[in-house]
Amino acid sequence: MADSIMSKAATMEIPINSNGDTGSLAGDDSLEQAAQIQWSLDEKDLQQVMVSGPNLNETSIVSGGYGGPAGGIIPTSSIKGPAVRFNPEYLARRRTPEQRTDIRMKARAANVQHSPPSGHPITSMIQQHPGSMHHSPSGSGLASEEVARGVAVEKLDSVKKWGINTYKCTKQMLSERFGRGSRTVDLELEAQIEVLRETKVKYEQVLRLATALISHFNNMVQTQQALGDSFADLSQKSPELQDEFGYNAETQKLLCKNGDSLLGAINFFVCSINTLINKTMEDTLLTIRLYEAARLEFDAYRSDLEELSLGPRDAAAAMRIDAAQQDYHLHRDKYERLRSDVTIKLKFLEENKVKVMHKQLLLFHNAISAYFAGNQQQLEQTLVQFNVKLKPGADKPSWLEEQ
Repeated sequence: MADSIMSKAATMEIPINSNGDTGSLAGDDSLEQAAQIQWSLDEKDLQQVMVSGPNLNETSIVSGGYGGPAGGIIPTSSIKGPAVRFNPEYLARRRTPEQRTDIRMKARAANVQHSPPSGHPITSMIQQHPGSMHHSPSGSGLASEEVARGVAVEKLDSVKKWGINTYKCTKQMLSERFGRGSRTVDLELEAQIEVLRETKVKYEQVLRLATALISHFNNMVQTQQALGDSFADLSQKSPELQDEFGYNAETQKLLCKNGDSLLGAINFFVCSINTLINKTMEDTLLTIRLYEAARLEFDAYRSDLEELSLGPRDAAAAMRIDAAQQDYHLHRDKYERLRSDVTIKLKFLEENKVKVMHKQLLLFHNAISAYFAGNQQQLEQTLVQFNVKLKPGADKPSWLEEQ
């Protein structure tokens, strides 16, 4: 049936004009119908082949070449199952170019139909920011990688600068120790620094001794308090020695009270000395250590500049000399600034030390003298004069005194 239709379509007359172009064909509709019928028949035949397979019962396969023996003929009745596989891409390739073009034009028309008009706000935003509509998820990853790379470069540069500075300072320090290098010396300032260090050592010795005195005297006061309690207890249990035990209990009680006052004065003295040594002097010594490190760096870069100045004067050497001069001026300014800070702090430290030690030494002398002289009134006046506060509960009477 299909062959008869195709033969009918092939024998139709096609008029041609004088230019060789085909005019409006009267049989165009019949040609198109014939092509559609052929297409549907081919599709049905393929589907039937896929479902039931080709009918190969009455055919045979020749294993040999042309004119071979009859023994090479194999009957196909033993072959079962479909022998042809359906390929969907084959139907796509069978489409005519006109159909493909029609599909493409429909897709383009759909895109144009769904796109916003030229005056739409979205269109203007896309035109102003064309790259904002194509963000890729790898953009944030690239940004984080750039940040990490920048941090790594900064750390590497800092480590490099630290290594160069440490090498130069170590070289300068060894040169000074072996007497091969020169150093910048401020004789007056160095003398003051040496005096401060010696003074700190001596004050630390005074602090240790005063702390030991407090420990021993505290043990003595506790012993006196226990002894007074024992005397008071015996005065209650020994009527024949009540007066004697009572006198001794009162004496030990008075000694304990005066001992607590003296302990308060010595504690005040120790706290003031500790503050002077471990805070005021230590702060000044910290600035001195920074000054000495700056002096070492200054001498190291000064020596480096001197060595470069004595070398050849080419373009590379000139660049190195300029860099060395910048480092030299930078460390010289730092050295001079710290030297000024040390001078000022030493001056204020000396004034503060004299003021604090004058007050504390006077307190220590008056408290010790009044205690061992047995002058309770003078001892209390000394505590009031120097604003010494005793520990809470120091003047609280014992339980025997309350009874």
